[in-house]
Amino acid sequence: MIELLSQRWKKILCLFIAVWMLYGACVEFYNIAWGTGKWLGEFSPKWALALFLFISVCILFLISIAFILWAPKKLERIYGRITSWREGLGFFRWFFIILTVIAPVYILQYTFWGIVLHGVYLRILMTVSSTVFLGWLLTKASDKLVNWQGFLMALLLVFSSIVFFEPLGQVTNYPFSLGWSEGNRLWDYSIMFGRYLYDYPAGKPIPVYLDVGRQFVGGIPFLLPGITIWQARLWLALIDVIPYLILGWVAYWLPGRSKIAWGLAGIWAFTFVRQGPIHPPLLLCAIIVGIAWGRPLWLAIPLIVVAGFFAEVSRFTWMFAPGMWAAMLELSSVGTQMDWLDTKVWRRAISVGFAGLLGGYIIPHLVPMAIQWVNTLGWQITDLGDGGVTLTDVETSISSQPLLWYRLFPNETYGPGILISLILAVAPLVIILFHLVRTRQWALNSWQKLAIVLPLFAFLVVGLIVSTKIGGGGDLHNMDMFIIGLMFAGAIVWRQSGHRWIYNLYVMPVWIRIMFIAMIVFPGYWTLLNLSPILLTGDVRAIAVMADITPQDPLPDPLLDTLPSEQDTIEALNGIRAEVERAIPLGDILFMDQRQLLTFGYVNSVPLVPEYDKKVLIDKALSGDAQYFDGFYRDLASQRFSLIITNPLHEMIKVDEAEFGEENNAWVKWVSAPILCYYEPRYTLKKVTVQILVPRSEPLDCASVLP
Repeated sequence: MIELLSQRWKKILCLFIAVWMLYGACVEFYNIAWGTGKWLGEFSPKWALALFLFISVCILFLISIAFILWAPKKLERIYGRITSWREGLGFFRWFFIILTVIAPVYILQYTFWGIVLHGVYLRILMTVSSTVFLGWLLTKASDKLVNWQGFLMALLLVFSSIVFFEPLGQVTNYPFSLGWSEGNRLWDYSIMFGRYLYDYPAGKPIPVYLDVGRQFVGGIPFLLPGITIWQARLWLALIDVIPYLILGWVAYWLPGRSKIAWGLAGIWAFTFVRQGPIHPPLLLCAIIVGIAWGRPLWLAIPLIVVAGFFAEVSRFTWMFAPGMWAAMLELSSVGTQMDWLDTKVWRRAISVGFAGLLGGYIIPHLVPMAIQWVNTLGWQITDLGDGGVTLTDVETSISSQPLLWYRLFPNETYGPGILISLILAVAPLVIILFHLVRTRQWALNSWQKLAIVLPLFAFLVVGLIVSTKIGGGGDLHNMDMFIIGLMFAGAIVWRQSGHRWIYNLYVMPVWIRIMFIAMIVFPGYWTLLNLSPILLTGDVRAIAVMADITPQDPLPDPLLDTLPSEQDTIEALNGIRAEVERAIPLGDILFMDQRQLLTFGYVNSVPLVPEYDKKVLIDKALSGDAQYFDGFYRDLASQRFSLIITNPLHEMIKVDEAEFGEENNAWVKWVSAPILCYYEPRYTLKKVTVQILVPRSEPLDCASVLP
């Protein structure tokens, strides 16, 4: 009796969720159609018909769901016809599979519908429909429309395609910066292999505000002569997805097992880890650790040393991560005898852990001496780092900028806050892992539990602290070591027995199946909501009406989060070129922003002024580094620069807890207000968010403005 009641309530809950989702989708579709004409209120005939058909289809869906839940036998004849259609597709089934996987991301990211269909419910409905149809295509059982394995596979493929293609939406030949620092970051990447692109003394180093590891990975395309901005962005988009996939497939490798299961597990790991997002150098270090896992020590130790060293020269907070991951994997991925670990296991874990310490901490301190010795032999080698990191360096880094603890909780800068976002990202996996340990389906002794929990706890603490530093807290990228470590914990289970456990998931408790579905959906859900085209074609006013954008005359040009037209872009670029040509004989030209215009030859014959990059300025402003700004203010006062290219400056002070309020106020205090005291805007190109500043013809008394 209790079981019957439970089944009844499950059906009612499923129907309630369907009604809620379809009602929300109908409301959103109504808002799209309303305002398109003057027929029956403010509908056009076309959109009124579309709304009627959409509501009819939603009602038909609800009726079908009710029959599936309460009277499935009445649909057996229909089931038979639909499954026979599937069997008759033959080779064309793969065509429809590929089309269904890419359709949602194509519609939302590469067509104007990505702006029109901005509602949550319509996007969920689109994704659910794609998943069900794809699950039907992937189901091999001839007596079922969609089985459990087909549904899970479809769900994973749909959401992973959304996560995979999202970075590719930023691949464009648009010459101006796509974000606050995107353009100058391209400039950073170019210096290691492409300094020949700039008019700058050959023997003089160019300071770059980026660690060596990140310079190297991002700078590889500049080994190719004539690299374009489109190609550079393509490279950055690819390294924003491919290393994640490789890491997933390396970590979840199953020798001699099903290649399909391995491939799907790696794809899931890709979506899970990309919730960071995580910088490619750390992913490369994790890939090396995954390759070294279980290999002979003669191979594993040098691999971990390399991973540790590369982590340290990429970002000093990563220097211990490879060794800790490696020790965790070696200690926790073996079976136990009488709750004890074999001596060989301890020896391997300690060896790889020390190898990580050697590469990440010890060797960087020896590198400067080695380079100095090599240079005495007549060779010239550029230093690869700053000689290692000391505890004093760590303390200085932490204390140099304030910690904004409120950003762990919901706030204007990052809506849900770090803690809630992290819980949503990792809770399903953590709950499943705890369930497996509690039910002894994942057998660990005390040492193995500590080998997993302690590193993850350390990564968690470090990530939370770094996330609260001013300038951070806008996403989960500082939780990178923790997220990768948790993914590795899942890989341990997978290699031991997880792949067999998943095949029997349909007989597990309902709440476990829900957690498993959440583990697939959550990594792609937020990306699904954010998909949008950056370039619009067609009638912008009609698109704005359908997107329910507040009527304005004139409309924002371009619409929010989209690029200006090609004509506007060319006009802005020509205007900058004309101003630069006029100003070259009058003094230095400072590209505080938009340095990629020099990198890719959009502006030529300008001697490079490498100092005062906007990223350096904001970092020094957040630290309140008065000594650094003394030189900057002297250059402003002497009107060293005949022209300054920057993002539009303002002097508006925000409430501290507004969106990036503290960062804005530091920027205004240390950078914006002093510059606007000595310089004045000549042009503000709002469509491309560029401001051109020239020296004031009548200097002001700026003593009261300077910090």
